[in-house]
Amino acid sequence: MSATILDGAAMAARIRAEVREAAARLGERGRRPGLGVLLVGDDPASAVYVRGKTRACDEVGLAHETQRLAASAATEEVLERVEDYNRRTDIHGILVQLPLPRHVDVDRVLRAVAPAKDVDGFHPENVGLLVQKRPRFVPCTPAGIMELLTRSGIAVAGRRAVVLGRSDIVGKPMAMLLLHADATVTVCHSRTPDLAAVTREADLLVAAIGRPGFVRAEHVRPGAVVIEVGINRIESREAAVDLLDAERLRAFDARGNAVVGDVHRSVAAVAGALSPVPGGVGPLTIAMLVANTVRAAETAG
Repeated sequence: MSATILDGAAMAARIRAEVREAAARLGERGRRPGLGVLLVGDDPASAVYVRGKTRACDEVGLAHETQRLAASAATEEVLERVEDYNRRTDIHGILVQLPLPRHVDVDRVLRAVAPAKDVDGFHPENVGLLVQKRPRFVPCTPAGIMELLTRSGIAVAGRRAVVLGRSDIVGKPMAMLLLHADATVTVCHSRTPDLAAVTREADLLVAAIGRPGFVRAEHVRPGAVVIEVGINRIESREAAVDLLDAERLRAFDARGNAVVGDVHRSVAAVAGALSPVPGGVGPLTIAMLVANTVRAAETAG
């Protein structure tokens, strides 16, 4: 058996096309959706992520602006930039690119974002609405995963789902969305005893633990749907030999690094369906960000 590959990149392209049509309708009414991005520091990965998000804005016809602050910026300076975006009527969605430098109070910054512009869905008010099954904005990665499942025709109701990871960004909201979709949900993590025994119970396994190749064939029930969330950069050739197939290993040797998920390549021989890294959940995360921004513009006062 070889797993069916769930092509998140192709699905994200379809979602962006839908968003482009919705944005054009708003534009005809004189309201062009706008995204305000705040990038603090010079983390290369964050800069790459922001470029990907702003390219998606260009593709779907959203206005966007990125304000950059030095890594030394104080919490108060970051809060001032957030408040500027809150006041502006041309900015409908606000993205604070994470992670922030360690000295910045992340909780204060995320709480400062106006809930109606919180297109990442991280504000406590939006988290509460999600828990109550009255979501305003759903965090983009879990929302993208639900789109992937729905558009792939994968049933969730009545199935046993296991979420590996308990972060506020992915694990917790993912579990809540699956619960609202009538799955029976277990959340586990690095301290869960006999982890493989728990994950093998899953009809649907979401791996969001942030460890390269952590989930192996012995963690997966035959025929299960496995969704990879983790994006990990490896630079060790020993790790590459273990995690990459021959074609990707040749590319690793040429570049000296590779991006891999939390799921080991051995899982493809066991799972019924599998989302890849790269090309799986990542493009859907960006697609849901622009979709949330358009939704924010639609509901703006």
